[in-house]
Amino acid sequence: MTHPLSGLEPKLLWDHFAALAAIPRGSKNEAAASPHVVAVAARLGLPAKVDSVGNVVISKPGTKGLESKPVVGLQGHVDMVCEKNSGTAHDFTKDPIRLVVDGDVVKADGTTLGADNGIGCAAALAILESNDLAHPPLECLFTIDEETGMTGANVLAPGFVTGRRMLNLDTEEEGAVYVGCAGGVDTLATTKVARTKPSAAVSPYRISVTGLRGGHSGCDIHEGRVNALKVLARAVTEAGAFGFAAATLDGGSKRNAIAREGFAVGWLDPVKEPEVRAALAKLEADVRSEAGRFDNPVNVGLERIDAAPDPIAEGDLKRIVGFIHAAPHGVLGWSPDIPNLVQTSTNLAIVETKDDVVSFSTSQRSSVESAKKDAGRMMATAMGLAGFEVKQGDGYPGWKPNVTSPLLGLAKEVHAELFGKEPEVKAIHAGLECGIIGEKYPGMDMISFGPTLEGVHSPDEKIYVDTVPLFWNFLVGILKNVA
Repeated sequence: MTHPLSGLEPKLLWDHFAALAAIPRGSKNEAAASPHVVAVAARLGLPAKVDSVGNVVISKPGTKGLESKPVVGLQGHVDMVCEKNSGTAHDFTKDPIRLVVDGDVVKADGTTLGADNGIGCAAALAILESNDLAHPPLECLFTIDEETGMTGANVLAPGFVTGRRMLNLDTEEEGAVYVGCAGGVDTLATTKVARTKPSAAVSPYRISVTGLRGGHSGCDIHEGRVNALKVLARAVTEAGAFGFAAATLDGGSKRNAIAREGFAVGWLDPVKEPEVRAALAKLEADVRSEAGRFDNPVNVGLERIDAAPDPIAEGDLKRIVGFIHAAPHGVLGWSPDIPNLVQTSTNLAIVETKDDVVSFSTSQRSSVESAKKDAGRMMATAMGLAGFEVKQGDGYPGWKPNVTSPLLGLAKEVHAELFGKEPEVKAIHAGLECGIIGEKYPGMDMISFGPTLEGVHSPDEKIYVDTVPLFWNFLVGILKNVA
């Protein structure tokens, strides 16, 4: 097949990645992704089974001399986070990802790339299609809806996977092997608002906060990136000093992404427009100075628009904006055991106004279950004090590191043989399916690795081309040498 990545190696892996990129597969919209994976199995003459939600397992016999080795699983998720820049025309329900090779990276044109976890799924499909590689019996598990609820992993049934060794292909740093991850929980809130009638002297305006990096709420939370919702609250407060009355607040788009943009529509006396512009320009300069090298320069704008809903009543607006000011966001604690690893964090992810209801979506992560629960309780308490109706999910478990893992030992040996050094052994402050899979299938030995990705969960997402052959060779080496 011909595509923008056709010149890259390993060719078979990039071919499968390009095929996945052409399929709409946002979380909870993977209806075409699972059938695609099954179709690949059918083309290769390999058995596939599909469960009630769309998880797929494809099996492949071991090659000569490895037929009787224990089954090894390869695992990834077919869904992707769908984020785009506000100026980008793209419909994630029907448009293919527009792939771009830019020097040493592959990226998308104004959207997320879907390398998280398309590159891992592509690697598994390439292993299945390859006929010149040595490997034990394989079970390739493709799960759905990892990004918005771990739905696929949570419904895995006994016996759907038979092996007790698994390579998760969903981490983002070449040269590292991950053996642990954080668990997480979502904390949501809604509140009804009253509205007032705007006076004859005011006109509709929109405040915008744009230009920020956003990023993954686990992997990037420690980097000091600016949360657009926090800036939006400051902007509404600054403009409110000159009479701006907000009618809607909207920002962020995914619970597991740091908010990149935020918007407030409301009413303002045009006479006050110069003062508001000056106040927002000062805020923009302040935030740029505060963020420094940690983020892109923020843009805080004001524009006159044609229409707006009636303004939110003063008391309700005070509660909502006050909550955004007060809500915890970012790192809450560091691991005492693993240097530079975030132990606990919280992400103020989304604010949305629909009719007379304002809703919030947040997520809390921790590698320690008690700390995860406490972080969720902290956010729920703040929401309750603001008079919101609070709902909290069951969450998902973390993955406890096993430094005596036989797979880890093999990975160290293979990496040293291939690259002259052992890999870094790490844990990640993000939600991998390994914790749930370990609960579903007791005794599962797991490690996780992948090529180098940056900017995942944002339109800045990119994959470093030169790390993909290294990842591939590492994967092939592990499979060839499995005991």
